[in-house]
This record gives sequence, structure tokens and C-alpha cells, in this order.
Amino acid sequence: MATTLAEIRARLQASDNKPQGGNSSTGESVIYPLWNIAEGTSTKIRFLPDADNNNTFFWVERSLIRLPFSGIKGDANSRPTIVQIPCMEMYGRDTPCPILSEVRPWFKDPNLEVKGRQYWKKKSYLFQGFVRENPMTDDRAPANPIRRFIISPQIFNLVKSALMDPDLENLPTDYESGLDFTVIKGAKGGFADYSTSKWARKESSLTAAETAAINQYGLFNLVDFLPKKPNDVELKVIKEMFEASVDGEAYDAERWGQYFKPSGFTAAPSATAAPAAKTTFSAPAAKPATTIEDDDIPFEVAAAPTPAAASVAAKPSSQRAEDILAMIRNRTKV
Repeated sequence: MATTLAEIRARLQASDNKPQGGNSSTGESVIYPLWNIAEGTSTKIRFLPDADNNNTFFWVERSLIRLPFSGIKGDANSRPTIVQIPCMEMYGRDTPCPILSEVRPWFKDPNLEVKGRQYWKKKSYLFQGFVRENPMTDDRAPANPIRRFIISPQIFNLVKSALMDPDLENLPTDYESGLDFTVIKGAKGGFADYSTSKWARKESSLTAAETAAINQYGLFNLVDFLPKKPNDVELKVIKEMFEASVDGEAYDAERWGQYFKPSGFTAAPSATAAPAAKTTFSAPAAKPATTIEDDDIPFEVAAAPTPAAASVAAKPSSQRAEDILAMIRNRTKV
């Protein structure tokens, strides 16, 4: 089996010449760590709209790529580590991702498919809302009770299911006639399982305290909390890190620490290190205790945005809920 990037590229080039057949945080956190609720317990959430009126949905997608390294260069006691970097496709389907461009052909070779999945993008979804029932007694909520939630694909599919129900008349985020969502944590095959999570059967309105919090603090513009889009220099760093990761090298803090680093990693600045970038991105300190689900493994073609999206965004805030629901249903069928 190929073990270095050079070997993988050589294998792919050879095949082209052949005929082709058919950790949890203890401080206050705006992000509510759903993954930290105990097995056999549940938490009740009330989702809220995005502050961005141009966003048809009440969530935004996050696409990250996990780069595994054998350890930390210069640290003989270091363990294998992961650096998460933003996938360029998160910023638009017309924005090519250098890693996915490299990895996509690997899925044509059965010997490379497993390694291809290792470097494929992992999708999650960013929501906001209130925690109405909290089983975690050690959770330190911030003064602003509007929390953000990182939702896994498994939970997201259940969230989305209500929107596809033709009997649903109001948006789940409606202040007066919305629905709560209960996240239930179980276990299956040694991993966390949320498949029994569900929407409430009855509608409910926000409490006076919740309405006051929205008026006082306002809603989050969710896209502001996506990783910063890498610039040209950072894209070169990403490519370099990817090649080193595939080749089994250790993470080099002197070369890459100014740009991307493992979660929680700190190191003394090096005299030979390049000037620090204005902004850096690292993964959240708390990681979901569940399986990592692959995004749409290639060659599925995403549907183009529908013209109706622009017209819905241009309508006033009094736009009827059924129109928005129809828009969401059309967009989520792909």
C-alpha cells in the first residue's frame, strides 16, 4: 500500500495510462458542548434565526479537513496529533480546495480509498439558540443566554426532517409558534448515538426572559463564526502541511505554527520563525465524542442555487413562513 504522497501520485499517474473501466472546556463558553452531556440524558434546545437576513436557513455549514501528524517535531514524547484546517469549498462551490483536488482521484483506486476518506472534508453545522433544559450541572453559561451549537450530520438530518414535513406550518424558529428540539444521547457500537433525538410535538412561544435576551444582545451573524478564508500564503502552508501529513511527518511548529496548529497547542516563539499571520485558525478545544462522518464523498454533483433564493432574501421580514419553508424544502432535497 502507498505510504507517501510521491508514491500515491505515481500510482495515480500509472493508472491514468491504463484503460479505464466502467476536550471539554471548564470556563464560560458561548458554544454549548452537546457532546459532553452524559449518556442516557438529554438537553432541550430552542433554535433561533440567523441575524443574516440573506441566509435562507437558520444554520451555516462548516467544512473542515483533519490533517494527522505523527507527533510534534522536536518533542520526543509527543503523541500523534490532528490539525484541523478550513476546506476552501466552505466559501463557495466555485472555490477549489487544493486538498480535495488532490484527494478526489484517490477514490478511483480501491487501494487509496481509505486514505482518501481520511483527508476528505468533515461537515458540521453551526446553529444558535437557547438551552431550555440543561443536564450538565458544571456548564458555565455566559451572561448572554443565546448559545451557539456545533451540530453533527447525524443530528442535523433529524433537525432537517421537520422542515421536509408538509404538515409543518410555522418555522421551528418562530418566536410565538416555534418548536423545541431535544438532543438525546445514547450509545451504539461504542460510539455516541443521537438517532433518537426529536422535535417537540407541540408548539410554544419564547419566554419573556428569552425575548428580553434577544432584545438586549441581538442574534449572532453565524457566518462571522466560520474560520477565516485562507489567503494565498496560508493556502501554500496548507498544501505543505498536507504533503507532510500524507508522508507521515511530524507537525513542525516553526514552519506552520503562525498559521495553523493543533487545538490547545502552545510553543515558545522561535527566533527563526516567520512573522506571525494576522489571524490564525485552530479547532475548538472541545471535540465531539462521536464518530466523524464523511461529507458527500466524491463525485456527487451539488445542485446549483435556485433563483428563488434571491427573491426570498429580497422580501421584507414579514415574509410568510410557508414561503420560507418551501424555499428550505427545495434547498434541502439535494
